[in-house]
Amino acid sequence: MVLMLNDFWVLMVEHGWARALLQGCLVTVAIGLLGMLLGFIAATPLAVLRWRKVSGISQIVDAYSVAIRGVPGLLVIYLLFFGSIDWVRAVTTVFGFQQAAENAYPFIIGVLAIAAISCAYSIEVIRGALEAVPRGLLEAAHSLALPWNITFFRVTLPLALRLALGGINNVWQMTIKDTSLISVVGLQELMRTAAIAAGITRSPLLFYCIAAVLFFCMTAVSQTLFAVAERCLNRGFGGR
Repeated sequence: MVLMLNDFWVLMVEHGWARALLQGCLVTVAIGLLGMLLGFIAATPLAVLRWRKVSGISQIVDAYSVAIRGVPGLLVIYLLFFGSIDWVRAVTTVFGFQQAAENAYPFIIGVLAIAAISCAYSIEVIRGALEAVPRGLLEAAHSLALPWNITFFRVTLPLALRLALGGINNVWQMTIKDTSLISVVGLQELMRTAAIAAGITRSPLLFYCIAAVLFFCMTAVSQTLFAVAERCLNRGFGGR
């Protein structure tokens, strides 16, 4: 047992794999947060357009949501990365910053891919929440002769976001795990770091178990934060 602990210490501390894995965690969280934020910002107006059934635009939003949700996330990443890398290289070569662009491009593509995926799911979550807002509250707002924009931003949207929180939590949990797919473009997030460590040290079980524990910790912390947010938003609603 002492020998095993000593070997573990050597691998994780003296060889620096603990630091590398933590750096991979930070990259994973950064991609997840930025992708989720961009996806949610884009999804909110798109969900409103679909909820309002704007002719033409609503069908386009629906087609986008169905298309992205109907294909694997890995395919979305491949399409974005390999569909644009040659064009980006050509442009950056002309302007003389090809190396900097190639270093940053996997991260940018990772964020955009995660944003595209989370946006498709968030559209459905927000649209469903908008439709779930009690009609009586909207009729009460109309009876007070409130303008449409005041009714929407003061009544409909706050209530919808409260109802959507559980679904947003699910999208986030999916998003943080989907970041593991970004390793295919060469970005050293948590899973790629674990894979590199497993290959070099020939200890795959150890490093994949550590990666699993780290992912579990990230999702557990996220779940706790969402639970706190849900309790705060449920004040005045009977704790439901």
